Amino acid sequence: MGIYLDNAATSFPKPIQVSEAVYNFMVNIGATSGRGAYEKAMESDRLVYETRKSIASLFKQDDLKKVIFTSNVTESLNLAIKGILKKGNHVITSSLEHNAVWRSLKTLERDIGISISKVPCDEYGYTNPDDVEKYIKENTALIIFTHASNVIGTIQPIREIGFIARRYKIPFLVDAAQTAGVYPIDVKKDNIDLLAFTGHKSLLGPMGTGGLIVNLDKDISPLKSGGTGGDSSYEYQPNYFPNRLETGTPNVGGIVGLLEAIKFIQETGIDTILNKEKEVLSYALKRLEEVEDISIYGPKDIEKIVSVITFNLKDKSAEEVAYELDQNYDIMIRAGLHCAPSAHNVIGTQKIGTARIGIGYFNEKEDIDLLVDALKKINNQN
Repeated sequence: MGIYLDNAATSFPKPIQVSEAVYNFMVNIGATSGRGAYEKAMESDRLVYETRKSIASLFKQDDLKKVIFTSNVTESLNLAIKGILKKGNHVITSSLEHNAVWRSLKTLERDIGISISKVPCDEYGYTNPDDVEKYIKENTALIIFTHASNVIGTIQPIREIGFIARRYKIPFLVDAAQTAGVYPIDVKKDNIDLLAFTGHKSLLGPMGTGGLIVNLDKDISPLKSGGTGGDSSYEYQPNYFPNRLETGTPNVGGIVGLLEAIKFIQETGIDTILNKEKEVLSYALKRLEEVEDISIYGPKDIEKIVSVITFNLKDKSAEEVAYELDQNYDIMIRAGLHCAPSAHNVIGTQKIGTARIGIGYFNEKEDIDLLVDALKKINNQN
């Protein structure tokens, strides 16, 4: 099936039980959740509940009702950002944000006049938590940080930033797109008020799944309104969770697959998964140094980054490198700005982009050997 090294975009392959669970649901159950009292509908209800329970356990959330299902982390972030920020509010964010955050904030800046402060970081993506405090204003209504950059992998000090946010009673939203499922996250110990995650990356689940954990007592305006399966005569979106923030027919097939993915992670152990990825990551960083005229960006410390390595080869565009790897060596990587131009501004590649490899739990050192051999051959081409 070739060598897949784009796990920062979406994980592949998935544990076999994920696809088996989705197939079984589609063939043998099929009913929606929260919309019927017959046996198959109640089995759908049970599966959704079990998934909600598993997510709460994984991230140490006590209130199951405040585990909100969404279609992906982008919807989760939009739900939190647009559900909290009002006209004239101020928001603080990092210099490494994905467009899921940055475009949402810029749209609100244009449309309702919020103001944005971007906390600077060094060339390796490190943010000093004390710098966050310097940007707090009387009208600061939200602090948003990515847990780890999808471009250079740098892990941010979210626990320390969250502590500062708590002192000032400002909601703290964390984008865990690159960390959920591979790094331990405890919403209480890490001082996280809102945790946005996706199912299809390190959680090893299907696309079209994600969620928002609400770990605070604050009204969040719904992003959408519609049917919830209950209180149908009431003309407005319900005020209670999860129905306040969940509406329409849920992706039960995807949610069932996510349940099996989380079971796999819990049975395997997050520490086991993380240590395996670190082993391959460390090996990749060492072997890539053998490639002539390669520039590797960001930290090269496996304790400070997720399993992402971004690089360029001298005199070759990232797109050219990715194309050659795919067409001639059956190796799949990402090229471009990775939907995060802010991070490229930090490393000076905003005009050229980078090639990126994303290592996952199912990658082996042999995959890296083949990648390095291919890059050496590409380098030697005229």
